[in-house]
Amino acid sequence: MAFLIRLAITAVALWVTTLIVPGVHVGGRSGGNTVLTLIVVALIFGVVNAVLKPVIKAVGCVFYVLTLGLFALVVNALLFLLTDWIARGLDLPFRVDGFWAAFWGAIVMAVVSWLISVVVPDSLEGR
Repeated sequence: MAFLIRLAITAVALWVTTLIVPGVHVGGRSGGNTVLTLIVVALIFGVVNAVLKPVIKAVGCVFYVLTLGLFALVVNALLFLLTDWIARGLDLPFRVDGFWAAFWGAIVMAVVSWLISVVVPDSLEGR
């Protein structure tokens, strides 16, 4: 249950990101297709973050320390671009138009996900 709630939070955050950040687009032939695309892209984003982010943090910890954590913003943008690349490979109508769109998109995703997580009771998220 907690996985589904986290997936829904990520999908909503992704949707809000497409509304706020120019250069981050999601499409679909209908509203249902758009929702399905958001869910699949949220799943891809979650898997990419779960698998690669800990490895990148371990390997690049020196950069995190030297930049006082600002390197994390670049890493998040690159992971967002990787999500776009995988979505394109799966022929999903999700597009990120370059590094800066990914940079701001990753920041908006993080903030919106955090805000939604604050509102959702911990018992629903499994914490």
